[in-house]
Amino acid sequence: MSDAVHIVLDDTAMTAAGQGNVLASRLIHRAHAEAGWFLYAPACALVEADRARPGTAEHLASLPGITVLDLDLAAALAVARQATWAAAHSQHAAQPTPDRPDGAIIATAEPNRWTGVPVRVLDLTPGTNGTASDA
Repeated sequence: MSDAVHIVLDDTAMTAAGQGNVLASRLIHRAHAEAGWFLYAPACALVEADRARPGTAEHLASLPGITVLDLDLAAALAVARQATWAAAHSQHAAQPTPDRPDGAIIATAEPNRWTGVPVRVLDLTPGTNGTASDA
């Protein structure tokens, strides 16, 4: 197990960050300021967040602590099997990789959307204090 913290922002977390969500802002700050904290924005989720709140994609992509994940072949194949591209790309990004052997946690403002999906979830809903759980 690694001491690094890898977190994938889903589209709802990205939108929440643009609306001043304190927990999302803390994640962004930590990814920028603290070693071992990594924050990812899957491209498909970034597009969906920008549709919901125009300007979100450009803003998040410009932040130094966030890595935008491209839609590579493996991600495209995962997306093709799912109903929504944003959720599919986020779920794919959270899976273990050689760089992230323990996978990543999905930060979301709508934790119920991940019920029954085999991912770890960080709830960004105001009042939850960033509760993490296995979906």
